[in-house]
Amino acid sequence: PKDKKKGDKPKKEGKKDAPAKVPPAGKSKSKAKDKAMKTRKNVVKGIHSKRSRKIRTSVHFYRPKTLSLPRQPKYPRKSIPRTDRLDKYRIVKFPLTTESAMKKIEDNNTLVFIVDKRANKPQIKLAVKKLYDIDVAKVNTLIRPDGEKKAYVRLAPDYDALDVANKIGII
Repeated sequence: PKDKKKGDKPKKEGKKDAPAKVPPAGKSKSKAKDKAMKTRKNVVKGIHSKRSRKIRTSVHFYRPKTLSLPRQPKYPRKSIPRTDRLDKYRIVKFPLTTESAMKKIEDNNTLVFIVDKRANKPQIKLAVKKLYDIDVAKVNTLIRPDGEKKAYVRLAPDYDALDVANKIGII
């Protein structure tokens, strides 16, 4: 510290004199060019250009529909989800084994079942398909005088009703 002079200020280390920031020549040219192109576009377009409007097809004004997002509940509102009222075992009660039902099996490739009264044709078709692993062509239904529903299940041509009836145990 002997070589220190009275008027010297202590130098702070780590700080260096940063050179003044000068934008590169290429950047300013491109900015000017962009500005010129924008001005040119506006000049070519003109100030008297006609603005297009939305065509209205009705004289009544309806407020616009706002976006409605699907609900994302934090917890289920029902503790136990509702089970199906009719599963495949409830839909098909039992096959009919009357003489007329046997005739249908032999002649028309059709099985006859007693089904739940509330079941509709697509439900019956699906239930028979799942229970017996067969393809169903169509289903006809009727309600008997005793209140039961009878379903005539016509099988697809590649299935034989006699074989299926044997497998089920009707015959």
